[in-house]
Amino acid sequence: MIFLAIEWGVVGVKVAQLLLSLSILVILHEFGHYITARWFGCRVERFFLFFDPWFSLFKKQVGDTVYGIGWLPLGGYVKISGMIDESMDKEQLALPAQPWEFRSKPAWQRLIIMIGGVTVNILLAFIIYAGILMVWGEKKIVNSSLKYGIEVQDSLMLDLGFKDGDKIVALDGKNIYNYYDVIPTLILSSTATVERNGQQQTLTLPKNLIGKLVEKKRRDIPLIAIRMPLMIGADTGVSAKYGWKRFDKVVAVNGKATPFQSDVAEVLEQNKRKEVELTLVRNADTIRSKVKLDSTGYIAGLRIIGKPESMQEAGIIQYQVKHYGFFEALPAGVRMAGDKLSWYIDQVQTYFKPRNRGV
Repeated sequence: MIFLAIEWGVVGVKVAQLLLSLSILVILHEFGHYITARWFGCRVERFFLFFDPWFSLFKKQVGDTVYGIGWLPLGGYVKISGMIDESMDKEQLALPAQPWEFRSKPAWQRLIIMIGGVTVNILLAFIIYAGILMVWGEKKIVNSSLKYGIEVQDSLMLDLGFKDGDKIVALDGKNIYNYYDVIPTLILSSTATVERNGQQQTLTLPKNLIGKLVEKKRRDIPLIAIRMPLMIGADTGVSAKYGWKRFDKVVAVNGKATPFQSDVAEVLEQNKRKEVELTLVRNADTIRSKVKLDSTGYIAGLRIIGKPESMQEAGIIQYQVKHYGFFEALPAGVRMAGDKLSWYIDQVQTYFKPRNRGV
């Protein structure tokens, strides 16, 4: 019962977070319509967070406007006098236009009122990205620095011709500096240049790649990952019990060579609930330890290297973080939001009208 209560508590927190986030977005969006309508002298009859069919949770009239909270959390609305899209008040529209009504305003003012919500959303995106750059910085993994290349995580990538150990050099002939840009760029590209066994070769990508992703891609599995050995991530806990140190590398399980994480996972998967012998290397030293696996084929409590900072310490990648000051973050946030918006538009265009590329 305790665990059930904890689980429901976690669900409750996530639901509350979702509703809070939705509420902020809805209020800001509707505020864009509200404030522009008021600037141009329109009467705003209602300003509601969430919809209120039949009844509302709260409402209060201040001046000409009724402010309230509905019970149906699917959005929100403002009701502007003389705007048929919002009020559907056909009887009012049959009367002569009044100075405070939306329909009496010039076309340019009506346009600004209608796009006011979207404008606020765009400004909010600028602010959010600027805040991210100020607090966490702009993070990059130098794509050319991947010591062992990529590891294919999804069979779709195998179908496209990618293999474990490939280094993705360029897409549509353009070098990719940031590893985080590989997949977003790949799905819009016609060709991929990879380095395989020291030689470069070009893969032709299908013109309906986005469609294939939609049909086949499981959201919980990334297309690719950074290929690396399994390395111990801490000196404490389970590691201390067996005498392992941070950056010790697992090179074999039960005598079978396991140079990379996927190799280790494959052998452990076959030995669930069994005792296995791990062979680890530390500089010039070799360590052998017998450990008992749990029901998932894992060593309970074991921490391994996986964060970019640790991977850089281990010499597997080059990781860069650029922090921005307040005045630097604002234009950088605008640039980042613009890049994301452009990418989304390109995705939609490519999905509905695939480019003349590939086979």
